[in-house]
Amino acid sequence: MAKQSLVREFFAFIRHEKKWWMIPLVVVLLVVGGLILFAGSSPLAPFIYPLF
Repeated sequence: MAKQSLVREFFAFIRHEKKWWMIPLVVVLLVVGGLILFAGSSPLAPFIYPLF
């Protein structure tokens, strides 16, 4: 429940402060973090590491 309110508060901040450039930045950081987590525990790791 705390995560949902954090996400809601983040989007309210973006809307209020008009910081629309932060959305792609956060999305890219989440995707890269997900790839790193996936690469550490996957048999596909040798194919993901060259992306970095």
